[in-house]
Amino acid sequence: MSEKSNESSTRRDFLKASSVVAAGAGVLGNLSFASQAFAAGDDTIRVGLIGAGGRGRGAASQALSTEGNIKLVAIADAFSDRLEDGLTHINGQMQKNKTPERVDIAEENKFVGFDAYQKVLDSDVDVVILATPPGFRPIHFEAAVNADKHVFMEKPVATDAPGVRKVLAAAQAAKQKNLAVGVGLQRHHQKPYLELVDRVHNGAIGDIVAMRVYWNGGGVWDPRRTREECSGEMEYQMRNWYYYTWLCGDHIVEQHIHNLDVGNWLMKANPATGEGYPVSASGMGGRQVRTDKKYGEIFDHHAVEYVYDNGTRMYSQCRHMPGCPGNVTEHAHGTKGVVHLGGRDYSIEGENNTKFKGKYRDPYQVEHDQLFAAIRSGTPYSEAERGAYSTLTAIIGRLATYSGKEIKWNQALNSEISLMPETYAWDAAPPTLPNEHGEYQIAHPGLTKVV
Repeated sequence: MSEKSNESSTRRDFLKASSVVAAGAGVLGNLSFASQAFAAGDDTIRVGLIGAGGRGRGAASQALSTEGNIKLVAIADAFSDRLEDGLTHINGQMQKNKTPERVDIAEENKFVGFDAYQKVLDSDVDVVILATPPGFRPIHFEAAVNADKHVFMEKPVATDAPGVRKVLAAAQAAKQKNLAVGVGLQRHHQKPYLELVDRVHNGAIGDIVAMRVYWNGGGVWDPRRTREECSGEMEYQMRNWYYYTWLCGDHIVEQHIHNLDVGNWLMKANPATGEGYPVSASGMGGRQVRTDKKYGEIFDHHAVEYVYDNGTRMYSQCRHMPGCPGNVTEHAHGTKGVVHLGGRDYSIEGENNTKFKGKYRDPYQVEHDQLFAAIRSGTPYSEAERGAYSTLTAIIGRLATYSGKEIKWNQALNSEISLMPETYAWDAAPPTLPNEHGEYQIAHPGLTKVV
């Protein structure tokens, strides 16, 4: 073993041993005790970032802003220009925070390409941040757990049912290894949501009879590169990943998952057992505004009706149409009142009127604070199953709007239809290809087969 390898092994053994001591002492979330335990050795948590785009840069900066010694030591992206842009952004953020030493990446720890994620996992890191386009999440999460790494992964955690099942299997393996896993559904770390959902669970609005959830906005970034600016179809789709279902899941999966996740939360769906989630979905959608071929194959609007096993309905809308009113909120109607969540209104109307007046804390930072505190203390921490089931909730909505048919939960969960390519290479064919005019086949309700 080399001197460097020996030092790394010693440091990781120290972290592991300290975590066991902390957990054994029953210090759930007791960071101060853990810090004392680390005081005699190197307690630095070494982080690797996989996916240096917008969310990856943000997540890395938040991870590096948690308490204790921490460093970003490895980075990967499919594209070298995205990697360098991401690293510049993170360095700038750490300069603002007056902690520039927290970014310490040697040139040999910068990795580019489809296999770059594995090279980060093979380097000496303790935690990985998974922030590539969501289609890759199941592959990367499974590999991270196999490599014994703690994980923070962005939502959604898959774009198809085989991917969801892969994440659920890896989540079980992570638990057995006591690996901490956080998922970017930050509303679970946002105080007004925590306070009001708890009140709902304790009967503040009575029995929930219906819910309304929305992600209506103007859309996201326009395609970044033309076909002429790319080496081939694979690079073209990867550069413009938001507009391809295998990479993004459609915007009902990529963004609306947040609101659907809150609906499941209000209904007390149980991620540990997989019980309490919608039993079916039906709906409609299409492309009305974003019709140019440069927008790939995704819809610009979806409207879905979800049914839970007690008959409660969740009515969901997501829309990408500039010039229309925005609305990113969740509402539950009960026998005693209504709860409003999101936007500028966190309140309950009815027999138990209340309005949240607490102080705001950035939930993106809080979710990282809590994840890294759990890693340092050895506290069991798993959000992977919740991420997987909320992802599946969004996927069955897409399957319903693409097909125009009612989709059952178990029918979707057990589907063998994979959206992912057979080969990952720049000269390989992606799963959907355009015609000679550069146009993609768009899902056609009534004809498109989805399960």
